Amino acid sequence: MGQMNILELWNAMGWIAKGVVIILLLLSAYSISVMIERWLTYRNARKQSRLFTPAVAECLKDGKIDEAIALGEQYNKSHLAKVLVSGLHELQAHAKSKDIPGESIEASKRALERATAIVIEDFKRGLGGLATIGSTAPFVGLFGTTIGIINAFTGMKTEETAGIAAVAGGIAEALVTTAFGLFVAVPAVWAYNAFTNRVETFTVEMDNSSSELIDYFLKRRSETRG
Repeated sequence: MGQMNILELWNAMGWIAKGVVIILLLLSAYSISVMIERWLTYRNARKQSRLFTPAVAECLKDGKIDEAIALGEQYNKSHLAKVLVSGLHELQAHAKSKDIPGESIEASKRALERATAIVIEDFKRGLGGLATIGSTAPFVGLFGTTIGIINAFTGMKTEETAGIAAVAGGIAEALVTTAFGLFVAVPAVWAYNAFTNRVETFTVEMDNSSSELIDYFLKRRSETRG
């Protein structure tokens, strides 16, 4: 019975209201695809980073820069691996030596900063779309609401009758588009906030790992000169 009512309501809706619902369906499909893709990306980054971190620490402890780079390329979905490998490439020429020039360390630092910026932008991919959908979907639904109310009062004027029966169809049409707009917007806003917090956490982790790598090579250099 509920399905029949939905079908009857759809058939009774005007073409503008139907267009609004179709647009909202497309926005919903896009936001869901972004949510799934981003969730998988963040999950893989977190999972691989947990495996990469202790392994690369062992390599650096023994001064095995080449092995550390190979390890980072193996865990290519890890955000920490992407960043640290870029810095290690600048120091690869000194893998066999403990005497690391200051210019190489500075170059490694700049490479780490560039890689961090690139990874952050990659993590943010699609989040702007979620934010846009979350902020505009209610207004798209409101547009359908406005059209529904206009149709309701137009129908009342045309039929020259008053009462709920004269405006029921238009009001129902208006409520459907409003509800659907909120249905699309709320999950998009929730996902955007959750993913933004996750990106901020990843950013802190990359900054900390970059600082630790530079500190490691500075300490190694000072030990050599000492």
